[in-house]
Amino acid sequence: MQRLRISFSRGEALKYISHLDIIRLWERALRRAHIRLAYSEGFSPHPRISLAAPLSVGITSEAELMDVTVANQVSPHWFSAAAGQQLPAGMEIGSVYPIAPSVPSLQSQVRFAGYEVNIETEKGAAEIEATISHILALAQLPWHHYRDTGRRDYDLRVLIDDIWLVGPERGGYTIGMRLRCDSNGSGRPEQVAAALGFTGHPRAIRRTKLVLDAGTRPGTRR
Repeated sequence: MQRLRISFSRGEALKYISHLDIIRLWERALRRAHIRLAYSEGFSPHPRISLAAPLSVGITSEAELMDVTVANQVSPHWFSAAAGQQLPAGMEIGSVYPIAPSVPSLQSQVRFAGYEVNIETEKGAAEIEATISHILALAQLPWHHYRDTGRRDYDLRVLIDDIWLVGPERGGYTIGMRLRCDSNGSGRPEQVAAALGFTGHPRAIRRTKLVLDAGTRPGTRR
C-alpha cells in the first residue's frame, strides 16, 4: 500500500457540492482512472480517502488537501495524469507526493485556514482598516449563530488569527483572513465579515491556504 497527499482546487462549478459528495466524486474518478484504492477494515469497508477540512457550500478553494491510500505503489506523476483526466471541470490537481503511513491524519494537523472575502461596500479603505484594527485589538468578541439545534454562543475573537485589507475590487473590497481551523473550533469567514460591520453576505469567498501543524508558525501573517 501507499499513502499519497494531494492538493487540488475547486472552482465556481463545484462550489455548491457538499463535502460528502466531493469524496464520492473523487472515489468515482479514481475508479475510472483504474487506480486501486485501499479499503478500511471492519463490517463496512470504505475507501481510505480523507480531506483536511470540510469546505462550506458556496466557497471556492485553491488550497484543498486530501490523503488517499492506494493498494499498490504508483508514480505521483502517473497518479496526477490518470486522475486528472477523470475530474470534472472546476477541479484541478496541484501536487501529488507520497507520505509515510505514520504521518498523522490531515484532520489532526490542520491549524489555520486562509481566505479572501470579497465584500460589496461603500466604505472606504481607511474605515475598513480602522475596523480591522479594532477587532484585532479586542480580548474577546462575544458572538452567536443559530443551528438546527438552536442558538450557539461563543467567542469569535479566539477563532481569528489575522485580518488584513487586500485591496479594492469592483465596487467593494477584498479582505484577507487567517482563521483558526482545528478540533477546538473553526472560524467562518462570513461571520468575521459580519463582525467587521458588513451586513450583506460576501459576494465571494475563496479559501487560499490550509496551514498544517508540522513546520508552521501560527503567529505569522498570512
